[in-house]
Amino acid sequence: MEYPLPMEKNHLDALLAISQEINSIQKIDPLLTTVMDRAMQALQAERGFLILRDSDSGDMAVKIARNISDESIKDTTEISTSVVQSILKNGQPVLTHDAQEDPRFKGSESVVFHGILSVACVPLRIKEQLIGCIYVDSRSQRRMFTQESLAFLTAFANQAAIAIENAQLYEKLRAENIRLKKEVREKFRFEGIIGQSSKMRQILDIVERISDSDVSVLIQGESGTGKELIARAIHYNGSRKEGPFVAQYCGALTETLLESELFGHKKGSFTGAAEDKKGLFEAADNGTFFLDEIGDISPNIQTKLLRVLQEGEIKRVGETQTRRVDVRIISASNKDLAHEVKKGLFREDLYYRLNVISIHMPPLRERKEDIPLLTQHFFEKYCHTSGKPIERIASKTMDTLLTYHWPGNVRELENTIERAIVLARGSTIRSEDLHIPKSIDYTNEAQTLRDVERNFVLKVLDECDGNKTKAAKRLGVSLRWLHYRLREWEQ
Repeated sequence: MEYPLPMEKNHLDALLAISQEINSIQKIDPLLTTVMDRAMQALQAERGFLILRDSDSGDMAVKIARNISDESIKDTTEISTSVVQSILKNGQPVLTHDAQEDPRFKGSESVVFHGILSVACVPLRIKEQLIGCIYVDSRSQRRMFTQESLAFLTAFANQAAIAIENAQLYEKLRAENIRLKKEVREKFRFEGIIGQSSKMRQILDIVERISDSDVSVLIQGESGTGKELIARAIHYNGSRKEGPFVAQYCGALTETLLESELFGHKKGSFTGAAEDKKGLFEAADNGTFFLDEIGDISPNIQTKLLRVLQEGEIKRVGETQTRRVDVRIISASNKDLAHEVKKGLFREDLYYRLNVISIHMPPLRERKEDIPLLTQHFFEKYCHTSGKPIERIASKTMDTLLTYHWPGNVRELENTIERAIVLARGSTIRSEDLHIPKSIDYTNEAQTLRDVERNFVLKVLDECDGNKTKAAKRLGVSLRWLHYRLREWEQ
């Protein structure tokens, strides 16, 4: 960084102190106030103002002024216009010892009227782009500002420009964050959950009553019924909505990896732990942690999770240090956890800690009155994203949707509608566009619901020539879900 002349020691000390101060301010208005005040104080200026370029219009405007009345700002900025034009043309700071005699201000009525003598003005630049300037003057003393003063003000302006850029970026990110959070809240507001059946109305009534509390919630139901959607609705409509929502699926990771994900680890605590890592409980601090398929966690992790619920404390893997976290826990499972407790596979004390409030998500076959609403929602969504000129769903197609068993629940319905829109040849979705297995007889009294599900899934798997990936896609379920069911049926 080059200065016109070396700065005096008191200016260097002031520059260091001021730089540390302004770099800690993240909001633009307090930052500009501090920048102006510190420049005035360091140079003992009588008056001053700071000009910034408007990012939209490109015009220069006074953002902060000191010892200049509102009526005088307009006149005073006439001087700044000359100064700024000089800076734009030459790219150099401007210094005058006597503005009354300086030919650059000849003809400026405001100079004469306000009796301005000493003037110093330096540009504010971000990556060589002029974004504004800092102006100070004195009406009581000629030669108030020296070349050393100008060197200080130039160095100070360089630091201030960096701080201003950081503050602008921070406020831009903050505004974007607020916008995104608003969008998320809109997406997960109660009205955004599709369903008018009595079972869904009961669930939404519970969600509304518990959102502002911190009680643990256990959501149980089949895969694809919308358990995480309900968890997000609880979070984004409650008192923790400004905090993070963190979700973790517990069924796909080994015990060691899941423990590290949840609680974090210390460098070197196990093979592959190359550095310290913060766990998801810490990431969810002051927010909500959604633990999906909680019934799959090991006894060791069950014990650690119980400590979080009882004491609000965690320990990273390999550490002895206890860390406090303030997290609301919402868990979900497609297993009957009460049955898992009876079998000795799940801790009873943990079950009761998790199950303060219980929500059961009904399968789609038990809320068929919601199928037309859900279908229309997905139809509009994917027609928009695909851009295809599809106008409607045929009435017979809706009859097919209403009579189908939906083993994959709402997720399968969504996949079916998306696929039908992609494959449809005309402007109407017809039954043959759905590509779902033909209906089978579910009224056989000798069959249990478990039998029906098993027979149906195996039928689809057979139709797909044993290709599990293809069968899962056709069923509208995850491959993980299909593997789990096949292991359960020992297929």
